[in-house]
Formats: sequence, structure tokens, C-alpha cells
Amino acid sequence: MVAAPRAVLLGVGAVLALTTTGCGALGFGGSGVDRDRVAERTGQVLQERLGRTPDEVTCAEDLPAEVEASIDCEVTHDGDTYPVTVTTTSVDGSDVEFEVEVDGEPRE
Repeated sequence: MVAAPRAVLLGVGAVLALTTTGCGALGFGGSGVDRDRVAERTGQVLQERLGRTPDEVTCAEDLPAEVEASIDCEVTHDGDTYPVTVTTTSVDGSDVEFEVEVDGEPRE
């Protein structure tokens, strides 16, 4: 009986992997966007794409304001933690746009 809930969670992960490419413009100070602002916007992007808000989003570092720069974040959803990559796609003045990609497999 333990395998059934796990299969459901993996199904949710697959949906996340297929539907979470999005972007958000964030103003920044200095050379990057604060990790807490990136985490907040990442949660909003996931909510917009999936129709539900993740339990928690955390990012280990600030997002550099350089095209193709990326950072690792984590999304916790229904007790599972998924690795997330946030990549800067454009920088225009103080606006940074980024792409959010969630791996379909939760971390063990």
C-alpha cells in the first residue's frame, strides 16, 4: 500500500516538470536578485502554472543578473522536495526575467 501514494507523488512531479517553465521580472540591487525574492516569485510562477501554491520554496543564493546564470532552489510540495533550477533569461535595466524548471523526481 505504500507504493500507491508514492506513485501519486511522482505523478505530481511529472506534471511539475512539464508545466513550470515561466518567467518573472524582478528589480534587483547590485549584481543580482535576492534569493528570497526569487523564491517568492518562483512560488507565484508555480501557482500560476499549476493552480496550487507549493508549501515552501527556498533558494541557496541570489540570482545573478547575467543572462544564462542559474541557481538551485528547492520546492516542497505535499511533503516531497523537488530540485528546481532558476535561470536568468534576460536583463533590462533593473528588470531580470528568469525561467523556472522543476525536476519531476523528488529528492530522497
